[in-house]
Amino acid sequence: QVQLVESGGGLVQAGGSLRLSCAASGRTFSSYYMGWVRQAPGKEREFVATISKSGDYTYYADSVKGRFTISRDNAKNTVYLQMNSLKPEDTAVYYCAAASIMCTRDNDYAFWGQGTQVTVSS
Repeated sequence: QVQLVESGGGLVQAGGSLRLSCAASGRTFSSYYMGWVRQAPGKEREFVATISKSGDYTYYADSVKGRFTISRDNAKNTVYLQMNSLKPEDTAVYYCAAASIMCTRDNDYAFWGQGTQVTVSS
């Protein structure tokens, strides 16, 4: 089992950048695939990005490809989401999630953080 705590959300203007962090507890962080999922007001959860256990493979939703970068530091038990060229439609609560397999659907993740709010103003 792993506990996840996100940070780094906030208010930013369109075109700006934010970096989200997700700190994991426990000594088994490197055994999990990690991902980011978001939920905008009134909308269903949406897969954003995922990264392999070693960090050598990443996969992105089309809506963020080329703008967002997921990375991880297994020595620090932390996964990151660098978000550039932010748009108002990126406004959502962003959740960090962990799974034992590579997941590109939000429902497949087993462990979740509490979420961090990202608001992009136009």
